[in-house]
Amino acid sequence: MRKIIFMMSVSLDGYFEGPNREIDWHLVDDELHRHLNEQLRDMGAFLSGRITHELMADYWPTADADPANSGPVAEFAAIWREMPKIVFSRTLERADWNTTVAREVVVEEIAALKARPGGDLVLGGADLAASFLRHDLVDEYRVYVHPVLIGRGRSPFPDADTRTALRLEESRAFGNGVVLLRYGRQVRG
Repeated sequence: MRKIIFMMSVSLDGYFEGPNREIDWHLVDDELHRHLNEQLRDMGAFLSGRITHELMADYWPTADADPANSGPVAEFAAIWREMPKIVFSRTLERADWNTTVAREVVVEEIAALKARPGGDLVLGGADLAASFLRHDLVDEYRVYVHPVLIGRGRSPFPDADTRTALRLEESRAFGNGVVLLRYGRQVRG
């Protein structure tokens, strides 16, 4: 069974973006980008909301054509282009770049998607992740904590009335000060 993996970069004070949607504080150097490419290249699909998908589609399809982009940036452009993508949107009519549009998160459809053969499914975008979290569909969390306090912004985790027990599966510090915290769900008994 494939897993749904929620990957997110956050500031030390727990925000994924500033109050004006800024993410210019993300510290993605070559080491971290190579790591992300290694993690993502074997995934089965990218799951994202419309805003995240459109931001990605505005840049990554041709990023490797720019001579200024080389190494891991150019490598990720190819990974993104070739990866199957499912964008969840009630308004988007169509999407290019190996993308399927889904109207909403339907638990039974996500279970069927997880049961298909292939790599794990990476979930991106806080609004979509909130829906997956409400339906208890996230199997693993990969949180990249950046060494910066931004003071205000949006949390990737919505307020909830439930508690989810997790177990630490990996932690890793990168040379730029970013720390990966990888958690899996506790076995339900």
